[in-house]
Amino acid sequence: MNVFTFNANRINWASSISKRVFDVIVSILALIILSPVFVIVALEIRKNLGYPVLFRQTRPGKNGKPFEIIKFRTMREAIGDDVNLLENDKERMTPLGALLRSTSLDELPELWNVLKGDMSLVGPRPLLMEYLPLYNSNQFRRHEIRPGITGWAQVNGRNSICWDDKFKLDVWYVDNQSFFLDVKILFLTVKKVILRDGISTEGYVTSGFFTGNNSDECDKGDQGNKSS
Repeated sequence: MNVFTFNANRINWASSISKRVFDVIVSILALIILSPVFVIVALEIRKNLGYPVLFRQTRPGKNGKPFEIIKFRTMREAIGDDVNLLENDKERMTPLGALLRSTSLDELPELWNVLKGDMSLVGPRPLLMEYLPLYNSNQFRRHEIRPGITGWAQVNGRNSICWDDKFKLDVWYVDNQSFFLDVKILFLTVKKVILRDGISTEGYVTSGFFTGNNSDECDKGDQGNKSS
């Protein structure tokens, strides 16, 4: 190992530590300050959707290692009151759920994932486990770091851009991450939330399925019951 490699490793290590410290401090403060919001949202979900209040799902974290993401529940169960199967997000989504998603309030419990170390405040969004074998080698690089509550792709189009563009933005962030970039992304995220910009792909609650790299066009498949 030459001196340049040694210094680069020291810089990367110091950057990783400072990012983690920032994540812990901000997530603790946010959990305390926003605790009344947590209570109000939880009570509204209990009133409108019943139990469970929280949605849990296994997602890939750093290096693809699985972890359980925690969000506020936004959808009805897949089986409706008339015992019919609700096949897609549109049928399962409620006005309250749509409001929570459009304001990103459903993401607040992920602060606990940040505090635990499963996620970061800023990083590529954790997607579905079944996407892992579909990535090419460059796209898989998005898993070199912890996933984030928000990220570079989220402030540059969110769900309104195609998968290939999202992954390019994610990998760009992996190669260019810094404290100042994280702060910029957090401020841009607040702006996006206020404007409710890029919430979904046209015609869908969120975005289409990623089905691999067989086409240059954005996939438009419905996410169905995969995310809530």
